[in-house]
Amino acid sequence: MITKITLNKVASYKQPVHLETDKKVNLVYGLNGAGKSILSNFFYQPDDSSFNNCFIDGLDKEEIVVYNQSFIQDYFYESDNLKGIFTLSKENKEAEQKIKNAENLITTIDAERKEKTDSLEILNNNLDSKRQQAENKVWEIKTNYTGGDRILEFCLEGLKGKKDKLFGHILAISKPEEKPKKDIDAIKKEIQALSGENAQKYDLLSTISFEQEVVETDDILNKQIVGNENSTVSELISKLENSDWVKEGLVYLPEVTKNTEPCPFCQQKTITQSVVDNLKDYFNESYENDIQTLNDLHIKYKEAIDHIPLKAVFESNPIIQEKKEEFDNKYNNLTRILNANLKKLEDKIKSPSQEFKLNSSIDALKVLSDFVTEVNNKIADHNSKIDNKKAALINLTSSFWNLMRWEYDQTLSNYQNDKSTFNKNSQSILKKIETLNNKIDEQNKIISEEQRNT
Repeated sequence: MITKITLNKVASYKQPVHLETDKKVNLVYGLNGAGKSILSNFFYQPDDSSFNNCFIDGLDKEEIVVYNQSFIQDYFYESDNLKGIFTLSKENKEAEQKIKNAENLITTIDAERKEKTDSLEILNNNLDSKRQQAENKVWEIKTNYTGGDRILEFCLEGLKGKKDKLFGHILAISKPEEKPKKDIDAIKKEIQALSGENAQKYDLLSTISFEQEVVETDDILNKQIVGNENSTVSELISKLENSDWVKEGLVYLPEVTKNTEPCPFCQQKTITQSVVDNLKDYFNESYENDIQTLNDLHIKYKEAIDHIPLKAVFESNPIIQEKKEEFDNKYNNLTRILNANLKKLEDKIKSPSQEFKLNSSIDALKVLSDFVTEVNNKIADHNSKIDNKKAALINLTSSFWNLMRWEYDQTLSNYQNDKSTFNKNSQSILKKIETLNNKIDEQNKIISEEQRNT
């Protein structure tokens, strides 16, 4: 039976070439490039598209078996690590190649992962360095506020041993919305007031009241108090324009006289009973009532002044002593106004025909009264702290740390900003590392699966 092989339009076979044989064994030989490999590849892969114009006639379903370079590449695999060891299987070779590719890809990915890990380590080291600088700065709290000064030492209880612990404590405190009102000296004073011999209660100060302000606006002060205008001597006294002088002279006149008496003003014997009666008639009941009203106002006003506690009563209080100058100014201002008004009342009694205007003490009284009330509130607060010493010291500790948080805000805020930047950058790197780890896991799965297939 003749077998006819046609090669056309492939490799070096530009024109149809025919090979016919009826032998079972055939030997094909030729120079390199003559087309021997093309012939064997045609037998190996007749369905390949490159052989669309090539044919074999005369075969009757015979199995074609080929052993050439293509077969070797498909079925023989030599490991790079185990020279001389071969696997004989097309599937094994494909699996081994996939394993090799996966291992190479893992090496590439791992190099990128190491680069990211190194970057993350650099970020960590930078943040650690900045934290250490911040810790050293904050450690000044211990050296500046408790070094050689044991008053504030209890505020750092449990925080004096390690810088990182003290730093973590103040970092956890929220910055106050505004600067704390108590400075370090005020906190010290309050602590001292709760410690040792100073831990004693104070008596509340007497409230300052003055209930005779109405005297200062009484209409009688503006009234010209004069005698009976119908008296025969009224015209004379009006001409003299000094009824007060005449009134004072009456005390020197006798109640009843039969003879002519010396005048208390000119020392001439001109005073008769008629003159005495006329003078007394001038200073009638209305006049005397007004004078009595003035005397009553004077008494009430003076008594009200006398009821104001003496300055020494207030000055013995420790809280007043801290603000002695302020207290003195307020107390002296009120008493100066009151005493000046008292003097004007006395002058009005002596010269009732004169008009006088008293200064209002209301504002000065309120200022001093408010000051005393403020001090009493502090005394009450102090006494309450004595009764609840433990809670008071806890509150003072809180005040101390709020002040420290405010004072060291720049250091803490800078570190928090650095940490925020670090977190943002590190999260980005960690996500990339996680992605790379997943890729390595995928390649390791491929290796595991392909190893099971070989």
